[in-house]
Amino acid sequence: MREDRNNEQMIYDSMKMASPGTMLHDGLENILRAKTGALIVIGDSEEVLALCNGGFRIDAEMHPASLYELAKMDGAIVLSSDGRRILYANTQLAPDPMIPSFETGTRHRTAERVARQTNQLVISISQRRNVITMYRGNSKFLLREVSVILAKANQALSTLEKYKSVFEQALTNLSALEFEDLATLFDVTTVIQRGQLVSRIAAEIERYVLQLGSEGRLVNMQLEELMVDIEDDGLLVAKDYFEQADGTPEEMWNMVSDWESDELLNLGMISKALGFGSQMNALDQAVTPKGYRVLKKIPRLPMPVVENLVKTFHSLPDILNSSIEELDEVEGIGEVRARAIKEGLRRLREQVLLDRHL
Repeated sequence: MREDRNNEQMIYDSMKMASPGTMLHDGLENILRAKTGALIVIGDSEEVLALCNGGFRIDAEMHPASLYELAKMDGAIVLSSDGRRILYANTQLAPDPMIPSFETGTRHRTAERVARQTNQLVISISQRRNVITMYRGNSKFLLREVSVILAKANQALSTLEKYKSVFEQALTNLSALEFEDLATLFDVTTVIQRGQLVSRIAAEIERYVLQLGSEGRLVNMQLEELMVDIEDDGLLVAKDYFEQADGTPEEMWNMVSDWESDELLNLGMISKALGFGSQMNALDQAVTPKGYRVLKKIPRLPMPVVENLVKTFHSLPDILNSSIEELDEVEGIGEVRARAIKEGLRRLREQVLLDRHL
């Protein structure tokens, strides 16, 4: 699962060079409209050059018009690793024929084998189907039209907005229970599950923004606006309740991010990842937060001070019940900040209890 995601991430990283607004994208669009087809390798490693046979050494600056003209020849075009120079044109590529490929066309089969053998980005443009296909490592990706990607991005934004609303409601409910010291493992795992779902949708939109290039500014602005208040809340919940003897909350959060969808829907597995039992009856267990998430909501309270508070008092109820004098004794907290913390916690509690009943 992680290997597949790493391969997929390599494709998306490579797409920055071919996103709208770049010279490479303009060149690919010219080739696509002319229906000449093309096979382009972006990478000048020794492995790539060893596969090249014949052709012409160009070594000239890459320009959309140049790329289009050179694509009229049958052979492959080799660009530098940054895509800024055309190194070879009309060269024949000879990858290992024993590398498996499920492509039927000669151009696409060669592209897939070269990508697997060299781990470089290879772009194949179909002459008949008018499709741009990108290969890198074991991953394959179709480069779709901007209008299609925009439609998918807007649909994902709408989905994110709905999931965010559900996540915020779960957070409000958990906060109210935490202030009353009534939180259960079921409440915690539900919030983590929904936080992961929100993160996955946001990551999907980020990929669309990457594909859109200069056309994705508005989508990116909407994504940032939706995620501004909740981006770290899921991780902070995990940090509040993480009880494993080894590992860290960040490692646990990243591990859950790699789970399949059906695994994420299993609250027992999330409970086990936190360090509690995986049985369903364990979800009724009462749990106490350390206080990271609630303290982080207090204005102008640095994370090192939050860490010192948790290290000193160990739990949110103990922090809530502490006096100003006890808070003042914590490193990094003076009397003024101690009063601000007490006032901030009071306001948060009132706001959470009010929001819960709205």
